[in-house]
Amino acid sequence: MVTVLVIGAGAREHALAQAFANSAQVTMVYVAPGNVGMQADTIQPVGIPMTDIDALRDFATMTAIDLTFVGSEEPLIAGIVDEFQAAGLPIFGPTKAAAQLEGSKSFAKDRLAAAGIPTATSVTVASWPAAERAIMTSEEPVVVKQDGLAAGKGVTIYATRQEALTAVHGLYQVDNQTKLVIEAYLRGVEFSIFSLVGPNGIVHTPVAQDHKRLLDGDLGPNTGGMGAYSPVRWLADEVVADAIDQLVGPLLTEMVANHTPFTGVLYTGVMLTAQGPKVIEYNVRFGDPETQVVLPQLESDFYELVLALVRGQQPVAQWQTEDVYLGVVLAAPGYPVAPVQGMMVPTISMPKIRSFYAGVGQNDDKLITSGGRVATIVATAPSATKAQAQVYSVLDALPVKLHYRHDIGYQAVEKENKVVSGDANRYWNCTSRRSVAH
Repeated sequence: MVTVLVIGAGAREHALAQAFANSAQVTMVYVAPGNVGMQADTIQPVGIPMTDIDALRDFATMTAIDLTFVGSEEPLIAGIVDEFQAAGLPIFGPTKAAAQLEGSKSFAKDRLAAAGIPTATSVTVASWPAAERAIMTSEEPVVVKQDGLAAGKGVTIYATRQEALTAVHGLYQVDNQTKLVIEAYLRGVEFSIFSLVGPNGIVHTPVAQDHKRLLDGDLGPNTGGMGAYSPVRWLADEVVADAIDQLVGPLLTEMVANHTPFTGVLYTGVMLTAQGPKVIEYNVRFGDPETQVVLPQLESDFYELVLALVRGQQPVAQWQTEDVYLGVVLAAPGYPVAPVQGMMVPTISMPKIRSFYAGVGQNDDKLITSGGRVATIVATAPSATKAQAQVYSVLDALPVKLHYRHDIGYQAVEKENKVVSGDANRYWNCTSRRSVAH
């Protein structure tokens, strides 16, 4: 009789809750605050705000929660793991000090430099004169990152120095002490590594590739993510192994040396450049929408896996190898600026299709939009080409026209088509379009 608490509200947390609920040991998964779309026999939203750490701690104590898993970054950066550990409550995630990897881009850059990990060259600035000098000496395009937490949307790529100067000058007019990281633009292909890290163990999931821009062809504004697929079969195993050896292991060693040891989910955003893999950024939790296409591949017991890591053990994870999981995000019209509220959100029940809900409310017995991204619809098939065709055949037939991209998984489909046609170019040739760094 095991109970689990997942902290967060979106489709990522819905996927986490389902993964825990699949365990034969778990009788109930509470999600705080959750959303009405994830309600099920063994999944219960509890409505506690994810940033109300005292209330979450008290709920976990009174409900005798056996394990808490933090899905969202806000409570991690606020120190929820420290509070739960002080109360003797088992929890999986980084401490407040270690969560600076995502909470402060300058902290992350310092750790990268100390460990000698390949990444984009950068300058951290905290004044307009310093920012102006950094931009004027940058090559075009110019990448500007907000130093603090920005919900996956704190990166802007400016085509010219003048565009960057104009935008950044506006930021300093609002706050003359704004802290920014201005860095070189990395060219190549992105993919994401997720590493579940315990005190004495580590498990790497299958890699994923997500799509950050709002519109087809990687156009439009940066978003929290419009779709993803996994595994990324066209990446050679040795490429992924090299990225883990060069970008993940040294970072974990450096975090120990810095007296901020890391436990929890380490998200390594990788750019595969002509010079090899380089870090775009680190996050301290699972990505959204990548979680929705990664976790369903786990054939092992997710609860047992995470509990073993918390207890300082090294679990063995089993992942499926037959299919590709491809997920498309449905968003309310107007996202990410002014999403329309109150639109009907369809429920989909079909073989090989999974639905994970995010910004939804309820009107009578119908789901309606209450946020920007409202659901991730995931198809499963033996190839990316078939999974893409399957999910879009479903989405294009929906009576309600929510916004979604029509080209999720395009790089995998292009690669599969090249292999079929005999044009098996190496992975770095598949760079006609590039998604924006998180």
